[in-house]
Amino acid sequence: MSAGSFHWISFVAGRLVSRRRGVPTLPVLGIAVGVLALTVIIAVMNGFQLGFIESILEISSYHIRLDRPEEERLVDSIRSVPGVTAAVPFREIQGIVRSGYGQQGALIRGLRPSAVSDDPGMAEKLDFESGFFDLEDGGSILLGAELARRLRVEKGDRLALISVSALRPDETVDAVFTVTGIFRSGFYEYDLGWAFINFDRAGEMEGEGYTIGIKLADRWQDGRILPAIQKLTKARVSSWRDYNRAFFGALRTEKLFMFVLVGLIFIVVGLNIYQAQRRSVLERREEIGLLRAVGAGDRAVRLVFVWDGFLIGIIGASAGMAAGLAISLNIPAFFALLEAGVNGVLRAVNAVSLALFGEAASGEGFAVFSPAVFYIKELRGRVIPREAAIIFLFGLFSALGAAWFASGKVSRIRPAEVLRYE
Repeated sequence: MSAGSFHWISFVAGRLVSRRRGVPTLPVLGIAVGVLALTVIIAVMNGFQLGFIESILEISSYHIRLDRPEEERLVDSIRSVPGVTAAVPFREIQGIVRSGYGQQGALIRGLRPSAVSDDPGMAEKLDFESGFFDLEDGGSILLGAELARRLRVEKGDRLALISVSALRPDETVDAVFTVTGIFRSGFYEYDLGWAFINFDRAGEMEGEGYTIGIKLADRWQDGRILPAIQKLTKARVSSWRDYNRAFFGALRTEKLFMFVLVGLIFIVVGLNIYQAQRRSVLERREEIGLLRAVGAGDRAVRLVFVWDGFLIGIIGASAGMAAGLAISLNIPAFFALLEAGVNGVLRAVNAVSLALFGEAASGEGFAVFSPAVFYIKELRGRVIPREAAIIFLFGLFSALGAAWFASGKVSRIRPAEVLRYE
């Protein structure tokens, strides 16, 4: 199609919009609401899921693991591999932590005192409520906040660690430690069931074997970096994809289904646009017949109505995306405003109820993510550019597709029949 054809198509479409006094509000609003809702919901879900995934990868499983390496100096060789940001040796003990108020099963990880400087990603995820990362002394232990609360211990308290060594299955190892720090990771299972002790002390309790946890600048490059690390050692090397596979798969499935369910909004809006454009084609049969009579083809006339759908889609999707990004990047402020509005209404209802009936109609204030229900300290939206682009295109193409199918009746309009009766 030539540039001249596009020029007259855009001119005719512009005249169509101007005679209608602008783009229809309801379809534009529908597209905008759909894009806004899907953007915010996916951003909040990303905030939840990526927070959990990053806690697992930064604290627990790492991006790559090397089990039982032959020599300790291998750590320096791994750190020199391009794409590797950290390599941290650690030991793990399955044990029971006991205080004067009770006991709790826990996974005990032995780390070197320099672990937080060697691995900034882990240091960022560990928020210490009391004390700090102090494992210089072999008698020090760091507890998760929920584990410390369960055992009713604080910084400076002493507790016992009971371990059944994998190398000596018939023996138990019992040691006394002093709590030097209490941390919170944001992941309930870690805060309830994890503790850290000195690397060498863990070796005394569990044996000399250890694992090297490796962090990458980009975890998605594990397939490229894994062979380079494997060349340095005969030990078994495995990727983060091998750990928590079921959990990560469940999160991905949940996100996909949420995407599909909320995306049904676009089907409803598309049907609305389809009906509006179909009615527009029937109302303009005479104009279409005239255009066909002066030489306009079926495709060219259809594109006049598709151009109208494009305007609806681009305006609605742009407005919805702008509002969605503004909310998604300011989730705490948005929820605070929402909670303030709902609590204001509840206070007004309670005041009226007290005046009329002598008792309040509702109890505690409203919170979107109450700490009593959700294990969340702070929620932030995470916008992934690729997903935002897909949502925008969904909104745009739902309008374009509806307009294209609605304009199909153009090919069945015969100029001679229309002009004969006019």
